[in-house]
Amino acid sequence: MQYDVIVIGSGFGSLSAAALLSKHGLKVCILEQAKYPGGCATSYKRKGYWFETGATTLVGLDTGMPLRYLLDETGIEIPGLRKLDVPMQVHLANGTVVTRYQYLGQWIAEAERMFGKYKQRAFWEHCYRISKQVWQVSLQQQHFPISNIKDLFSAISAFRPAQVQLLSGAFRTMEELLKRYDLLHNQLFVDFVNEQLLITAQNYIGEVNELFGATALCYTLYGNYYLDGGLINLVNPVVNYCLDQGATIKYGQEVTSIKPEHDNYKIITRKGEFRSKYLISGVPLNNTINLFESPSVKKSLQKYILKSEKLNGAFTMSLVLKKQENQAVLHHQLHIPDGLPVIGSKSIFISFSHPSDTLRSQPGEQVASISTHVLHPENTFIADKREIEEAILNRLEQEGLVSPDAIVSYQSATPGAWNFWTKRAYGAVGGYPQYKSIKPWQMKDARLDHKGAYVCGDTVYPGQGIVGVCLSGIIAARKLLQDHF
Repeated sequence: MQYDVIVIGSGFGSLSAAALLSKHGLKVCILEQAKYPGGCATSYKRKGYWFETGATTLVGLDTGMPLRYLLDETGIEIPGLRKLDVPMQVHLANGTVVTRYQYLGQWIAEAERMFGKYKQRAFWEHCYRISKQVWQVSLQQQHFPISNIKDLFSAISAFRPAQVQLLSGAFRTMEELLKRYDLLHNQLFVDFVNEQLLITAQNYIGEVNELFGATALCYTLYGNYYLDGGLINLVNPVVNYCLDQGATIKYGQEVTSIKPEHDNYKIITRKGEFRSKYLISGVPLNNTINLFESPSVKKSLQKYILKSEKLNGAFTMSLVLKKQENQAVLHHQLHIPDGLPVIGSKSIFISFSHPSDTLRSQPGEQVASISTHVLHPENTFIADKREIEEAILNRLEQEGLVSPDAIVSYQSATPGAWNFWTKRAYGAVGGYPQYKSIKPWQMKDARLDHKGAYVCGDTVYPGQGIVGVCLSGIIAARKLLQDHF
């Protein structure tokens, strides 16, 4: 079958690009190796319960943010959204709990209560201002990173003087920003910032630049939402929109190679062959480089590839619990000063299903998803999961979040399982971490071969999270249309 565009993978970046290209009238086919769409931003069903695959928090619906842009452009509506009054709580190593309130003034008061008044207001007002500017510029400059002359002229036409103010932040790390505000001596605060950055930018203060770091730290200061039934109900409306526009999605189609032909691409899966004039790879660069049968593309991609030692995998747990009524906060990060056994992770993240959500569990029950980082996933073999499971459950019990008596059942997964389920190289999740040696304009551009192949997802600019990969899909679609239509 011949298509205008084949999209490999149905992660949220892929779906964002597919929706915008379908709206433009192109004949789109999405090839997904799993039986559910959404990649790491979806839900899966096991024994009658719906668990989150990876991401658990939903942001990006505020005015001027990528997910809102996608919905406004397509008219897609997301039913079952619940605005969270409190996005998250963080359980610190000293036994105290800090509440991540949405509103800046309320959050600053909480930060001052927990970490002291010294320079907290100035630091957070600065970060919030930077984050707002970053989101504004991200949609103004949909041609970034620049990789051809059309991008350059488009970037110039979209230029606003305020954009210059952000440039210095690409050269300054979050560690340098903390030093500027004389906050490095506040170890409790430094630990807090480090672990918050790890779940958003996938790295620590010495590596994350100010632009990404300030934006990552401030995601709780925007609208945070829970979605009844899980994130599969974010994904399905986008899939349905694509289908309504004439697109096709085929499940169980693991792509094994991409062969450029004259004015065409041949995509080979374990079940057959497909051809298209244009192509978007929504799978990680580590996978894409192995699929593309073009020496020039492989050579050009090599400089962008991060090996396992610079990536993160995940140890995850899925819990079925007796329902906890009147649960005010659904998302919690717990610091573990001595680290978890075997993997050494210093924090865990748990997300509970909403007590009023009847779609994900049986009556009288709810589910929870737990994740923690595993460094260098290719090199970390976990032979016995029980020691890690016990440490996580003990920490949850200490904080009064999960009582042993409330646990109906649980299961856990290692990076090896993630590699098996998602096919992502090394089982790496969370996208490419931020590194100070890689400036935003040095991240992989959406163009793969400067002919008809493009890339999006969590290993290219701008990176992590639903909101980031949504933007990457928007950029890939924009550049494809700019180059050929």
